[in-house]
Amino acid sequence: MEGTPKQPKNCSSLLEQLVAEAREAPLGGQVADYIPALAEVAAEHVGIAVVELDGTTHTAGDFDVCFSIQSISKIFGLALAMERAGDSLWERVRMEPSGQAFNSVVQLEWEHGIPRNPFINAGAIVVSDVLTSRYSASKSALIQYIRYLAGTESVHTNHEVWESEKEHGNRNAALAYLMKSFGNIEADVPAVLDHYFFQCSVEMNCLQLAQSLGFLANKGIQPGTEERICDARSAHRINALLSTSGMYDQSGEFAFTVGLPAKSGVGGGIVAVVPDYGVIAAWSPPLNRFGNPTRAVQMVTEFAQRLGLSVYH
Repeated sequence: MEGTPKQPKNCSSLLEQLVAEAREAPLGGQVADYIPALAEVAAEHVGIAVVELDGTTHTAGDFDVCFSIQSISKIFGLALAMERAGDSLWERVRMEPSGQAFNSVVQLEWEHGIPRNPFINAGAIVVSDVLTSRYSASKSALIQYIRYLAGTESVHTNHEVWESEKEHGNRNAALAYLMKSFGNIEADVPAVLDHYFFQCSVEMNCLQLAQSLGFLANKGIQPGTEERICDARSAHRINALLSTSGMYDQSGEFAFTVGLPAKSGVGGGIVAVVPDYGVIAAWSPPLNRFGNPTRAVQMVTEFAQRLGLSVYH
C-alpha cells in the first residue's frame, strides 16, 4: 500500500548499524554546558529505540541509559495542560514558529508577553503556570502522568540537575517575570519556575520515551493499554506544533529532510512521532549550533529515510 513504511528484514540490525555509524562519526558539536550537571555527561553515549504501535520494540546502543530529557518534557506538560485548560490555553500561547532563540526576551517584549508556541521556553513556562494553577501538587501530577505513559514507576527527576537548573535559571526567570507584568502568569513566579525546572530535569531512557509517546502516533490512544490519553484533535495539534516548532530553529530543515513531528532537548535526546506506525527515540549528548543532538538527529533521519516514514508523501 502506498505510504506504508518499508520493513527491513531485521529492524534491530538496522539500528545497530546506525549506532555503529554514529559512533564512528565526528561528535558534531558540544555537550550542553550552561547547566553544569549536564556538562558532566559523557559525549560518547549513543542510543536509539523504536516502539511500534503493536508493541514491537527495536533497540540498539545505550538505549537503556537514562538522561535528562530537558525540552522533550514540554510535550508531556503541554498534553496535560491541554486536557486541563482546553482551548483557553491558546489565548495565552500561540502556535507559530518563533524564528528567534528559544529563550528570547526581545520577542516576548515585542509581542506583549504572549509566547509564539509552547515549545520555546516562554511558552513552556506558561504551560507550567497552567499546571501550577490547576493542580495542588503539579510536580507530582506531572511525574505520575509520565510514569503512567511510560508504563514504569522508575522515571524520576534528577535532583542535581534540578538544583543546577534553578541556580542557572536567570533568563527563564526574566521571561516569567516579563510575562507576569503582562498578566500572562497567574501563579507566583517562583512556584511556576520550580515546576518548570523540575519538568526539565526528568530522566528517562530512549525506550521509555518511545513507549510513553505512542498515543501521539495513534490518534490519542495509548498503545498497549488502549486508553484514550487525549482526543484525536489534540494529538493532531501537538504533532503539528512538533512539526513546525519542535526542533528549535532547525524545525524547517528537519521537516524538509525527515518529515516527522519531533522534539529535541539539550540533554541530547530526540523523539520523532510516526503516525500509524510508532515512535523513534534517540540520544547522543553533543549538540549542534541549533541546540539539537547531531548524531541522534542523524540516526533518526537515516532510519526514517530508509523506511520511507515521512508524513509528507
